[in-house]
Amino acid sequence: MLELDAITIAVADTTVAESSSEQRHWLPRPFGERVGVRGCVPALMPFDGPHPCPLPEGEGEIQKALTLSARRVLVRDLSAQVAGGDVLVVMGDSGSGKSSLLALISGTLAPAFEASGRIRLDGRDIQSLPTAQRRVGMLFQDDLLFPHMSVLDNLLFALPAAGRHTERAVEGSRTQRIAQAEAALHSADLAGYGARWPASLSGGQRARVSVLRALLAQPRALLLDEPFSRLDASLRQRFRGFVFERLRAQGIPALLVTHDPQDVPAGAQVIELSADLERA
Repeated sequence: MLELDAITIAVADTTVAESSSEQRHWLPRPFGERVGVRGCVPALMPFDGPHPCPLPEGEGEIQKALTLSARRVLVRDLSAQVAGGDVLVVMGDSGSGKSSLLALISGTLAPAFEASGRIRLDGRDIQSLPTAQRRVGMLFQDDLLFPHMSVLDNLLFALPAAGRHTERAVEGSRTQRIAQAEAALHSADLAGYGARWPASLSGGQRARVSVLRALLAQPRALLLDEPFSRLDASLRQRFRGFVFERLRAQGIPALLVTHDPQDVPAGAQVIELSADLERA
């Protein structure tokens, strides 16, 4: 189960309140001082009348700006529980905090943001853990398959390797991993596609391989960042069903970010984030 408890995300917002400019002038240098050129020194001060040491046109103007910093709240007190196989859908316009929420859960939130609240996965608080230890998978708009690897090698990249180090153990482990990857391809109607390159696949086939790779990594939760948005309408409907069916079968809680109400599976929780950012 994925649990979000009173999640708040904010970011510092700097604005320019007013601006002004001053002209840098040159003043006559005191008698006997030999440093500089033309016997002048720079100074910031007004000067009445013709200036004895004018600057070339366009030089010497200094811009000053008064900046004010505020704190913008993107997500405030968001709480939800997502059981294994269920999907929490987060919707909202651009700038409403959807991507920031995904980054917080995955452990990739930028230092410019502030966050509070608790994130628990299977009863364990993961917020202090580095990304690699959270076991939170991610599925993006693009499939992000490695173009220099075959379909099979893309899947093997995600499969955890055994911790044994003898040559026989390593070979046996690879054989088991290959069998597991090929079984996954068979389950997605992609049997025999392991030797092919990603570039030779259709968009729907690449999308299915990307889902298989994400699930073979054995995540405890899966984040879906608009993974259906690049697909055409007919393929999109089939791919949605494929993803949600896999999540239910493996009992993986998921958080889906989308703009499209058609992406919402039946019975899913839906949270709408507001783009009217709140200042604190």
